[in-house]
Amino acid sequence: METLRHINPAVIDDRGEIHNLFEGRIEHIALITSKKGAVRGNHYHRRDYQYIYLVRGAFNSHSCEVRDPQGTRQILKVRPGDLVDTPPLTAHAQEFTEDSVFLALTTRQREHGKYEEDTIAYQVIEGYVNPQLLQARPAN
Repeated sequence: METLRHINPAVIDDRGEIHNLFEGRIEHIALITSKKGAVRGNHYHRRDYQYIYLVRGAFNSHSCEVRDPQGTRQILKVRPGDLVDTPPLTAHAQEFTEDSVFLALTTRQREHGKYEEDTIAYQVIEGYVNPQLLQARPAN
C-alpha cells in the first residue's frame, strides 16, 4: 500500500527554509497541476516506484494492491508538504479536493514510450482513465 509522511523543514533561518524531499535514485521528475474535482492515476506500475510531493492544494490518494483486488482499499488525505510513496503493483488514483500543484518523482524514465511500457490501466475510483493505457492493455 501507499505510505504518507509529512516533510518538515530540515533548516529554518533568516534566509528561509530547506525541505529535504527525497534521497535516492530518481529517473524522472514532473511538475503537475490539477484542478479541483480532477482525477489522475487510475493505474499501477509494474516496476516503477512513484513519489508525489504536494506543493499546494489537497487531494485524496486512493490505492489498493493489484495482487489482492478484493482486499483493503486505502484513502490518504494529502496536504501541502506531504510525500506519498507508491510502490510497484499498487494501483493508485488521486482525487483533487482543491486546485493543486505537485511534483511526481519516479525511479524509471517516462519519455519515449517508457511510461506506457510500465503503466497498466486500473480503475481504482470513478473518473479519468488514460485512453492510451486502455488501448494498450485491458483494464482490471
